[in-house]
Amino acid sequence: MLDRFGLTVEVAASREPEQRVEVVRRRLAYDADPDGFAARWADEEADVRARIVAARELLPSVRLGDGALRQIAATCAAFEVDGMRADIVMARTATALAAWAGRTDVLAEDVRQAALLALPHRRRRNPFDAPGLDEDKLDETLEEFSGDDDPDQDPDPDQGPDGPGGGGGDGGQPEPEDGPRGDDTGATPEAGENGQPQPSGAGEQSAVRAAEPFRTKVLSVPGIGEGAAGRRSRARTEHGRTTGARRPRGALTKLHLAATVQAAAPHQRARGRSGPGLVVRRDDLRQATREGREGNLVLFVVDASGSMAARQRMSAVKGAVLSLLLDAYQRRDKVGLVTFRGSGADVALPPTSSVDAAATRLESLPTGGRTPLAAGLLRAHDVLRVERLRDPARRPLVVLVTDGRATGGPEPVALAGRAARLFAAEGVASVVVDCEAGPVRLGLAGQLAGELGGTAVTLDELRADSIAGLVRDVQGTSRRAA
Repeated sequence: MLDRFGLTVEVAASREPEQRVEVVRRRLAYDADPDGFAARWADEEADVRARIVAARELLPSVRLGDGALRQIAATCAAFEVDGMRADIVMARTATALAAWAGRTDVLAEDVRQAALLALPHRRRRNPFDAPGLDEDKLDETLEEFSGDDDPDQDPDPDQGPDGPGGGGGDGGQPEPEDGPRGDDTGATPEAGENGQPQPSGAGEQSAVRAAEPFRTKVLSVPGIGEGAAGRRSRARTEHGRTTGARRPRGALTKLHLAATVQAAAPHQRARGRSGPGLVVRRDDLRQATREGREGNLVLFVVDASGSMAARQRMSAVKGAVLSLLLDAYQRRDKVGLVTFRGSGADVALPPTSSVDAAATRLESLPTGGRTPLAAGLLRAHDVLRVERLRDPARRPLVVLVTDGRATGGPEPVALAGRAARLFAAEGVASVVVDCEAGPVRLGLAGQLAGELGGTAVTLDELRADSIAGLVRDVQGTSRRAA
């Protein structure tokens, strides 16, 4: 759908105090005297109007040379833009920019500006991707494909609306983003046991990048709910397929005609029916019950302690969470994220449908420190308690990602068990993703799953692209048990 939008412009309020002061000053001046304000700026508006008219008259004479066309095509290819609509939009935009500047030839600077208007939103592959372009890569592409017939071989940097000087105007190569200085997080940890980078400093490792998001299987919470309209779990809704009838509670909204007739028919003789009509009383009315889909709250509780610091493991976990966030966005769910490490637990992402905010929080999540498991579970319990007050009909699903160790606080194991039993007592659906590694396994995550009333699956048995399937399988197990 984004490809249908020709050009986009990012609009943001200025952070410069003087500019903000001027905005307020002009707004107050307009409110005080609209006619006088318009007269004050009439000359500037007339100049802009005349420039537009001149550009329109010049537009048919503007030449879009083969060199500029090659730059347009190369730029769209370099940024992996799907289809040909972007190429056409860029060609038209570059031509219009040349006419606006009063020129009859399209220069590299026009192509560059057209790319900044036509490509950023087309680069988005999913809601996690922020719109934008790598301008160094753009300049390199324009420089590489500047042909002999391109009139912008030695452009005047003062020309054009933005004066970028074509491509690569700084005359130097950009410093590569990836190199021997560090890993993809910008850190330079030393290799440790099992070849995994070890944190430096006070036992903390900088954030690792999430694996690529993927399409997940459909998740659903057991039973039938009555939550907000969505596209995930079964629910009684005002819309959907009719599944039965019942006596109305309060005002009748959706009449089930067949059930109403069936309820009234046996009593027609006793009610003295004498004509073709059906004598119906209020007790005969039946409300249609309908089944549709609801949105849910998927709350991730992620162990970010030092025992979880293996980079590949955290990358896979983050990728799975991001994938479920994307699925939740499409299915109108809420998703929350609680993390625990060091001395306590944090609500890294309050229940939300904003996948952009979720992706940002996950990407910046570091690991290291002790494992306050009980604190993480108690914080998750608080999040669910507050969310029930805000949205009581939305049913939750807790996904706990941990190796099961508990090392933070007094009596950590016993306290974690008591915290887990709170979820079991309230019937909250849950699954434990066992991330325990190494040749000796203690099975702590399985014990924790028993306390939660959920199911545990080891990370060794689990690929990143099957976490969503795991949740679905666990929910199916819960339904069969029920």
